[in-house]
Amino acid sequence: MTSDGSAERLSPALRTEALEQLLTERGLVDPDAMDRLITRYETNVGPLNGAKVVARAWTDPAYRRRLLDDGTAAIAELGFGGPQGECIVVVENTATTHNVVVCTLCSCYPWPVLGLPPSWYKDPAYRARIVREPRTVLSEMGLELPGDVQIIVRDSTSEVRWLVLPERPAGTEGLTEEQLVPLVTRDAMVGVAKVEAP
Repeated sequence: MTSDGSAERLSPALRTEALEQLLTERGLVDPDAMDRLITRYETNVGPLNGAKVVARAWTDPAYRRRLLDDGTAAIAELGFGGPQGECIVVVENTATTHNVVVCTLCSCYPWPVLGLPPSWYKDPAYRARIVREPRTVLSEMGLELPGDVQIIVRDSTSEVRWLVLPERPAGTEGLTEEQLVPLVTRDAMVGVAKVEAP
């Protein structure tokens, strides 16, 4: 307790650890199962998968066409799919069109290729404001777009989840698919950032 009698605020990590310990002590959670789940989302599901999809599309024109025609099937070609990835539509950012993704109702998100949604994606302010004033919100997040670039806000739902194929940065033409993967960020695949050249 603090001097005013209120409980001290614990960090989210400490609260999570305390909750896990309590659930384990009561036999409600198997720690091994929890570790497997965490490992899955750290290594098998997440933004690295999406980065591999993007890098393949940047280096393989035939794959890029398949990805834009049927995102779910093209993503499955690379072995990514499952819950929250049953129907993924991929849209491409260009010099004249910029796509950004939101889920206005909750936080629908393509987990197999982006992992767990970041806290800002679930924030009610982001969900409301990105629809009303996308250019302002993107600017506040550090992405300045020219006034002549059309911004399209894509609303994910439980039926359709969106993935942005970001523009390939200039100066990366000589890089291999493997060299491109580390450049691609989760935020670029949501549309709140651009991919920066190395």
